[in-house]
Amino acid sequence: MLTKLADKSISKTDLYNTVVENPELLPEVLDGLSSSKATVRYGCSKVLMDLSAKYPERLYPHIDAFIALLESRFRILTWNAMAVIANLCSADADKKFDAIFDKYYGFLNNEYLVTVANVVGNSGKIASAKPYLIPKITAELLKLENIATTPHLSDECKRVVAEHAIKAFDVFFDQMGAEEKAEVLAFVKKHQDSSRESLKAEADTFLKHWET
Repeated sequence: MLTKLADKSISKTDLYNTVVENPELLPEVLDGLSSSKATVRYGCSKVLMDLSAKYPERLYPHIDAFIALLESRFRILTWNAMAVIANLCSADADKKFDAIFDKYYGFLNNEYLVTVANVVGNSGKIASAKPYLIPKITAELLKLENIATTPHLSDECKRVVAEHAIKAFDVFFDQMGAEEKAEVLAFVKKHQDSSRESLKAEADTFLKHWET
């Protein structure tokens, strides 16, 4: 099956549908993550990410494999692993995510915009699955305004990240405590006059919705 993916005789969609119908093939797709061929490696990663969104209970027994991918030298595999892990939080009876919370949110200090944005973008899903982590998630996201710029994370990139953070806060704002809500509102108000129009619009929409 992976050979067919490599020579493009099957598509990622074909592979996804095949695994949905034949769950016993899942280990083979997981093996594809370590393929030397980028087409196979990233194809399998995308399929697994999509499967985790629809069938988290099927992927959950393999969560340790995705946690290990957080250390991958291939950033795309790390980004996809972040998404998979967030998807699997809804099935995380063993609290595996809780054990790696600091590691996961430590990526907010990464030098690459896409890495930071992935953590922020997945936060709403994590908070929805694990509402008892909302105070910790909120505290981490509020630190975003203090992250350092890098050659791959400019001031404009930080504005992109702030926009993602406001969208994440919108998902679980109603589950925050009063003190957290006040801090988040203060964070959002700082971006009301942003030079980034979409960030400014997101801030305005958030405040119209939540500020009383």
